[in-house]
Amino acid sequence: MTITQPDLSVFETLESEVRSYCRGWPTVFDRAQGSRMYDEDGHEYLDFFAGAGSLNYGHNNPVLKRALIDYLERDGVTHGLDMSTTAKRSFLRTFQDLVLRPRDLPYKVMFPGPTGTNAVESALKLARKVKGREAIVSFTNAFHGMSLGSLAVTGNAFKRAGAGIPLVHGTPMPFDHYLDGQVPDFLWFERLLEDQGSGLNRPAAVIVETVQGEGGINVARAKWLRGLADLCARRDMLLIVDDIQMGCGRTGAFFSFEEAGIVPDIVTVSKSISGYGLPMSLCLFKPELDIWEPGEHNGTFRGNNPAFVTATAALETYWTDGSAMEKQTRARGEQIEQELISMTEENLSDVREYRGRGLVWGLEFHDKARAGHVARRAFELGLLVETSGPESEVVKLLPALTITPDELDEGLSTLARAVRETV
Repeated sequence: MTITQPDLSVFETLESEVRSYCRGWPTVFDRAQGSRMYDEDGHEYLDFFAGAGSLNYGHNNPVLKRALIDYLERDGVTHGLDMSTTAKRSFLRTFQDLVLRPRDLPYKVMFPGPTGTNAVESALKLARKVKGREAIVSFTNAFHGMSLGSLAVTGNAFKRAGAGIPLVHGTPMPFDHYLDGQVPDFLWFERLLEDQGSGLNRPAAVIVETVQGEGGINVARAKWLRGLADLCARRDMLLIVDDIQMGCGRTGAFFSFEEAGIVPDIVTVSKSISGYGLPMSLCLFKPELDIWEPGEHNGTFRGNNPAFVTATAALETYWTDGSAMEKQTRARGEQIEQELISMTEENLSDVREYRGRGLVWGLEFHDKARAGHVARRAFELGLLVETSGPESEVVKLLPALTITPDELDEGLSTLARAVRETV
């Protein structure tokens, strides 16, 4: 694909140096539909990024778009803080009927603000309020957000350094496989909890991702997650599952922890909960934890009513029969896995490992710089993929759940070509 030099001058002169994704994809995007994006010159890109997991149902999903347009055209409320609105009522009823009740989940629903880090901050605040303790345990290579509380339980040294102040009251523990199976699960954690000389303050909660997306597509075993849930119950710690990127069907089931058969005390949800890429997040928690005073945690943009509308449409369209969506996602995941097996066999000396669940996968190379080269070549060939991991050493595949088998084959073939051409 021949790409003319786009006019990036205003971005380069006016926008902050903090911008990142646009550096890896140096073009100016103009429109998008489904799993395709198009730049202003008409070049087409197959999207294996899906808004960092915010577009599980693709760009400008027609059913969701119609619901949003109809709502706006009738002058539906757009900004509502936490006022009661018809859009919020419809979402809450639908979420209860299609997500919570079928899974026998008793959660109360809190709208903490528009982004994932808002949800995490509210979860940490609530856990500390409930338990009366400040310490939170997180895991190596975790990512929970960029505001200070969320950053304190994030592992990435580069992102942590941006805080400019000490990040306190968070203690990291080894994630599943971090010690290559040489140490029994939670041995270190249990020892610290037992030892009065360990220096570990008694934690209020443990926060975990079932699949670490930004951390390098590190997949926790169901057995490990069950062990963690048991440890939390025995040691009077709340279990918080951060399902911001892996929820809303990304791993198959609506919640990524379902496969493990656990019921976390608190769950954070964002990204694809609106279905359309509109900012929205939820903090879900067991009813007995709902000890908030009115207004104790608030925010101007909690009530994003257009997001309630698209979220309701997404649930009604894709989760009325959740098993069908789950089966489709697992089938697409198997399709990806087979291609990654082929890539590994073809490049045996170069590929270190592939790993994933559902429609989130990572391809890691022995040469840590290789992932960046593959992502850049993929862009030149018309495929959008990002990298993840503490050293950006993993090529991350995050296509929309609605991607077709043919589109998936096309993207995987392009990725294989990018791998071959960056040897």
